[in-house]
Amino acid sequence: MVKLTMIARITDGLPLAEGLDDGRDLKDADFYKQQAKLLFKNLSKGQHESSRLSIETGPYYFHYIIESRVCYLTMCDRSYPKKLAFQYLEDLKNEFERVNGSQIETAARPYAFIKFGMVLRSYMDIFHIQLLISYWVIAYLSLFRYIHTENQETVFGYQNPKEPCQV
Repeated sequence: MVKLTMIARITDGLPLAEGLDDGRDLKDADFYKQQAKLLFKNLSKGQHESSRLSIETGPYYFHYIIESRVCYLTMCDRSYPKKLAFQYLEDLKNEFERVNGSQIETAARPYAFIKFGMVLRSYMDIFHIQLLISYWVIAYLSLFRYIHTENQETVFGYQNPKEPCQV
């Protein structure tokens, strides 16, 4: 599940927007926010090898993408699929650029786009729902696979698929 999302300008490490899960189940939220801010400072100094990266941090992963001198970062549970995390960041980037693109370079204070936090929260909810749906689909399909295997055993009368059917 997505726990924290932050957007920062890479040229100076200035945080532009932030979205936090309701925070009830995130222990040490301030600690992880500080880690994210430290990461932004390091990225502003040119200390990054990749424009897409996942970083282990305790029971979570930080995933980020950098594009157009802006870093889009999210922190997720370790079990959260990386593909879904990066899709979330891509969608978020597109929306942030659409809404605030012309103002990014002129932002002078931290969290200048704090109102975008409401958009972040709705995106977090959407991707949480998508994750639940994908888990449900996998469970549902595996149920049919099991039923299908059971039916083959009943119809053909054997248990090892490599052994020929004896009539």
